[in-house]
Amino acid sequence: MGSRDFEANPLRGFVIPIGGAEERLNDPVILTRFVEICGNEKARIAIIPTASQLDDTGPNYEKVFKDLGAGEAISLPINTREDAQQESFLETLTSCNGIFITGGNQLRLSTILGGTPIAQAIRRLNAAGVHLAGTSAGAAIIPEHMIAGGSTGALPTEQGVTFAPGLGLLNKVIIDQHFSQRNRLGRLLSAVSYNPFASGLGICEDTAAFIGPDNLLEVIGNGSITVIDPSELQYSSMAEASRGDSLTLLGIKMHILSEGASYNIETREAQPKHF
Repeated sequence: MGSRDFEANPLRGFVIPIGGAEERLNDPVILTRFVEICGNEKARIAIIPTASQLDDTGPNYEKVFKDLGAGEAISLPINTREDAQQESFLETLTSCNGIFITGGNQLRLSTILGGTPIAQAIRRLNAAGVHLAGTSAGAAIIPEHMIAGGSTGALPTEQGVTFAPGLGLLNKVIIDQHFSQRNRLGRLLSAVSYNPFASGLGICEDTAAFIGPDNLLEVIGNGSITVIDPSELQYSSMAEASRGDSLTLLGIKMHILSEGASYNIETREAQPKHF
């Protein structure tokens, strides 16, 4: 089961950003853990496939979760802002104890769900103890500020990242996904250089951050999570940089965390896996 007591009754549900391309068939440790914390046969999982434009995305995840032992898995085909106000979808969502947001285009999530009753219900339900996981685009939209795009490469630049509003489930992190596979270190550094209040989480594919109600993050999966901690940032040239310039960032801290390692979002302390 791992190092946590998942049976505890949390003040807030777990928030689980996944870096994308999570294993679904051969030892799907991330999705199995998600089903476990939702209660296995008692799990009732709502799937939101809005980011994807493929008709089979929702049904595919329904089958995956049922095969992993979930009692119920229901896809909500929310493809327009009108859909996001349907009472039947809201009723289904509020009867679930787990919510899963699929990958695709994160701007579809922000433009279709933003400000709707569905988005409001997601925030309310997670605050009341419902667990939420999102993969790829579904991970990007979890924080208050969503990375909508940006440059590839290791160097932070003045125009290295663009933002859009996220769901606001977490306000002390910024999340990027497909991190090492798509060489996104530079845009995450650019993101945290705007405001050293938030830690940056760069999540590799088939890797997830299980963030509990205590804001302790545990890494699950086969890759790593790069944590950018700007709390001791001494200087950022962002304010003086010209269009597209490379940035100077002094005093920034970085951790690389693999399976079982943890990071406390409140205290910004990282710990290795305890064997």
